Amino acid sequence: MRRPASSAFEKLVGMFASKNNGYTGLWEHAMQIGYARVSTPEQSLARQLDALRKAGCRKVYAEIISGARVERPVLRDMLSHLRDGDVLMSWKLDRLGRSLRHLIEVVTDLAQRGIGFKSLQEHLDTTTSSGKLVFHMFGALAEFERDLIRERTKAGLVAARARGRLGGRPRGVSTQAEATALAAETLYREGQLSVRQIAAKLHIAKSTLYVYLRARGPHRSIHHTSAGHRR
Repeated sequence: MRRPASSAFEKLVGMFASKNNGYTGLWEHAMQIGYARVSTPEQSLARQLDALRKAGCRKVYAEIISGARVERPVLRDMLSHLRDGDVLMSWKLDRLGRSLRHLIEVVTDLAQRGIGFKSLQEHLDTTTSSGKLVFHMFGALAEFERDLIRERTKAGLVAARARGRLGGRPRGVSTQAEATALAAETLYREGQLSVRQIAAKLHIAKSTLYVYLRARGPHRSIHHTSAGHRR
């Protein structure tokens, strides 16, 4: 006799199970493709390659490039060659995605093409009901984070106007970067996060963050920060 679900999580997993049943036969005979990446030539790919081959990957694409780079030729080539029914494997989530947003975009695109995804270290597997559910949660958290940044940006504009500043594009910042620069200023003035944490949240380099902050105003506090406790 099947025991009843003992938690809300198990009930949610059950909801996804019926949707996943149609793919069971497909995943059982899937071709598993691996992707491995290190940032510099001094780092070794051996650990990732061994783990991916042990997990059953028939082919592994390897790349030496910084995770922050938007353009990754090997990754792009691999994604273009994946076909319906394949399963992409990565040793760790951060080997594939340069940010949570990018990771969700890639895996969502794979799902729409009928391609599964597995991350060995995090035990994430979108070919299973629970794995799909976890990834949907990732997406919800990413959207929540974007909403928070938008709300803080709006609050920053209101506060700036109250101080007599109208906001808008600062000198030296491109039109495309306006929203990020304003969010950077807002988060910095709140004083809740370090410069490093703000840069990570906005997915930009610290040097870029300093450019945005200087363009928007308080030179003295920024120079102090670069050598001080908010580093």
